Amino acid sequence: MKKDLMWKWILIAIVVIGTGFLTFPPKQKIKLGLDLKGGMHLVLKVETNDALNMETDHQILRIQDLFKEKIIKYSSIKKLGVSSFEIEGIDSSQEDEIKNILDQYFIDWDYSIFSNVVRLSMRLNIATQIRDQSVSQAIETIRNRVDEFGVAEPVIQRQGMGGERILVQLPGVSDPDRVKAIIKSTALLEWKLVVAGPAPSEEALLKDFGGVVPGDADVVRGDPRKGVEGFYLLKKVAAVTGKDIRNARRSTDEFNQPVVSFTLSSAAGKIFEKVTSQNIGKPLAIVLDNKVISAPTIQATIRDQGIITGRFSIEEVDDLSLVLRSGSLPASIKYLEERTVGPSLGIDSIRKGLTSYLIALVLVILFMIIYYKAAGVNAFVALIFNMIILLGVMSYFKATLTLPGIAGIILTVGMAVDANVLIFERIREDLRLGKTVRAAIASGFSKAFVTILDSNITTIIAAVFLFQFGTGPVKGFAVTLIIGIVASMFTAVFVSRNIFELIISKRRKIEKLSI
Repeated sequence: MKKDLMWKWILIAIVVIGTGFLTFPPKQKIKLGLDLKGGMHLVLKVETNDALNMETDHQILRIQDLFKEKIIKYSSIKKLGVSSFEIEGIDSSQEDEIKNILDQYFIDWDYSIFSNVVRLSMRLNIATQIRDQSVSQAIETIRNRVDEFGVAEPVIQRQGMGGERILVQLPGVSDPDRVKAIIKSTALLEWKLVVAGPAPSEEALLKDFGGVVPGDADVVRGDPRKGVEGFYLLKKVAAVTGKDIRNARRSTDEFNQPVVSFTLSSAAGKIFEKVTSQNIGKPLAIVLDNKVISAPTIQATIRDQGIITGRFSIEEVDDLSLVLRSGSLPASIKYLEERTVGPSLGIDSIRKGLTSYLIALVLVILFMIIYYKAAGVNAFVALIFNMIILLGVMSYFKATLTLPGIAGIILTVGMAVDANVLIFERIREDLRLGKTVRAAIASGFSKAFVTILDSNITTIIAAVFLFQFGTGPVKGFAVTLIIGIVASMFTAVFVSRNIFELIISKRRKIEKLSI
């Protein structure tokens, strides 16, 4: 064997043995998609307008405090949309002071002053940034919740480029409804001082306020599922929120009922200590997702530890503790798509997919051997190497095998053999023209290479777009197709040619090639 040929076969051996090692054992190395393993497939949409609303509300409270501090007069503040509001009834003599405040504290907002009205609009780039951040934060929050729930190898990622959709794939989930409830729960927890209530209706609640909600308060309804009826008038600004929670876990109260025990951060603990010490004997509402779940009376100063009560079941306490530990969602979530695949259906898909693959493989190999004789065996060996490399690379990159992915493997088999067909037909043509076997092989591979490269590159480009914009199963097809095409370029061109070269090197004179 020539020295350069020996080095080529050493390279082939390293690639094939190395990828074969990566594949073993296949049950542990190759991950199965939902359609093969069973589980949940969800497409969620983040309502990013909620994040803009919250930011606008925060800025309205901020400007109220600043105007109060600077003694600037105005009659009312009215929200115009999710990212704009206006201040009515300002004193024109204080216009310069107002401009100084807006220039100093509201640099992310555009403003205009007409007569006695100030109108503020969030800048477009800031609104875009908040929307993008709310999706990123939602992805991270959902990932934290899913990880704590114990789902193995979940897929949680943004769908498309810069979109508001999130793809969630949870293999092996046994309780889909509970997982959906945990994922979707906004878990916006707030502690707010009670101004008035409870009352059976909003009219009764606002009777002492002239039927009008005070500017620094909100009307919040009780949650009947937690035994809290009626309506409450609460301070608009929360004393502390769920974002201030450092830890949360299940515990029990003095009646042995399940409650959530929480610990606040150091900074929040100081604020909570101040609020509770100044309001002993007054009710403090615990608000979860804009519903009052409990309104206990403050009995003593509370610093950084406490409990959340509300007639919870053990499962509800565990779920609430989980979402509080993982953080609250920045905006509400809407389900756009849901698919649940049972394990039995997944096993059936594996069986049928493998059966179709084996039938295709056997038929292709039989055709190649019958039509191309000994050269068909060459193609068979290259095809086996192709499959080993494909599975090894998928294992290395931890790619997920889906049912469309199996279809991609079958298509790869066809494309790999198609490359061999192009090469063998070129070799046949050159042999008919009277070229020697060695010259015909060299010419056949050289002439077919450009055609093979062109067709494979265009297919890879299409597969890249499928991977970028497709959902889970389509991505599985794209991944196997891309890896399979690259592997087929190596085996159908490089390995196959070296098999011919090896055969020729073993014989000093070869006058006929069985092809």
